[in-house]
Amino acid sequence: MTRNLTEGRIMPLLIKFAIPLVLGNIFQLTYNAVDSIIVGRFVGPGALAAVGSCNPLTTLVILILNGLCIGAGVLMGNEYGAGRIERLERQISTTAIAGTAFSAVLTAAFIIFARQILGIMQVDDAIMDMAVRYMRIIFVGLIFTFLYNFLSSTLRALGDSMTPLFFLIGSAVLNILGDILFVVVFDMGSEGCAISTVISEALCCLGCVIYIKMRIPILVLGRKWLVFDRSLIGPTVSYGWASAMQQGTVQLGKIGIQAIVNSIGVFVAAAFTAVNRLDDFTYMPQQNIAHAITAFMAQNHGAEREDRVLEGFKKGMILEVIYAGIVCFVSFVFARPLMRLFGDDPEVIAHGVRYLRLIAFMYIMPAFTNGIQGYFRGVGRLKLTLVASMINMGTRVGTAAVLVIGLGLGIEALPWSYFAGWVGMLCLQVPVLARELKKRSSARSS
Repeated sequence: MTRNLTEGRIMPLLIKFAIPLVLGNIFQLTYNAVDSIIVGRFVGPGALAAVGSCNPLTTLVILILNGLCIGAGVLMGNEYGAGRIERLERQISTTAIAGTAFSAVLTAAFIIFARQILGIMQVDDAIMDMAVRYMRIIFVGLIFTFLYNFLSSTLRALGDSMTPLFFLIGSAVLNILGDILFVVVFDMGSEGCAISTVISEALCCLGCVIYIKMRIPILVLGRKWLVFDRSLIGPTVSYGWASAMQQGTVQLGKIGIQAIVNSIGVFVAAAFTAVNRLDDFTYMPQQNIAHAITAFMAQNHGAEREDRVLEGFKKGMILEVIYAGIVCFVSFVFARPLMRLFGDDPEVIAHGVRYLRLIAFMYIMPAFTNGIQGYFRGVGRLKLTLVASMINMGTRVGTAAVLVIGLGLGIEALPWSYFAGWVGMLCLQVPVLARELKKRSSARSS
């Protein structure tokens, strides 16, 4: 159901919008964790490291596509908030056509050059063949990933964050059942996980299309889906590419970190794969709250409701800090039990526990960076969010290289490198935000 975010009490609106996003990603992250648990327990550390080595690359591409959808979603939210429905329809169809073509090109490139790309990542020769097969299967389903993210971003721009949740839950359940079938029953190893992922994403995408056709009249465009408005390509690319580059920059930083981790050894790489799954339970919901802030800002900015823009940001930051406090406690207190979910190898568990107990105290930082990013995206300052992310990732990778390669530290170097990146990001964001809020507050008073 679509929702107008320019009217009504702000905190309840933000919570109602953010909760489905958070729950959806928790289900998705639960699947990702279960995926790693099944691979680690039923295949072995080598397969877990192979999947972990591919994940930064596959996630990079998915986040680039998702970034394009987020950027286009800001434009859709502006048009919907301002009541320009005909222009909204053309924005939707143009984004769909451009994104589908881009997805096809990426699919072909990563399937053809999988081995070379993984070689650049310094993937160990012992797991290279396994990693290549896994990545090629995953990229077969990239088109379904784009279509789902596009439809979800479109629905969120129209104020509906609940419908994507239902389909994401369905996809996660199908993924887990598929893992059990292909990995445990059919003994297909890491390739079984990849096949399960592609099938579940295809079915999720199909279900979303059917639902929209039946229940969301504003998106039943018929032949208008074939409309490609060249006049909208400029702003779509500008917003979408800035957002995509921001998402991609974050993941490129993770790839750089993964390459550094791979140089330490297979056990550290396996531990890092596990803690990354756990880290996601912190970062992704914080990003979901930021997406709620973005959607709220986009509609109200389009409707020129500056009073709600300011109040919405404040309420959104409160939600970010509350969630950060919860995950900080859980990560520190339950570090060892959480790591045991991924296997019984004592060396892998020890590396993971050291990482989690150190970074638990730092989780408040991304609460601030994500909330501020959500604000800037919603008011159209996407280039600023891109620059902030570049500073974050550049500082993060540089610090990790110094601590690991230069000083010989182990996995404990990574939380400190993340902390340095967040500090660098805030050094750019906070002064700009202060000036922006002061300007908006003055305009509101006058």
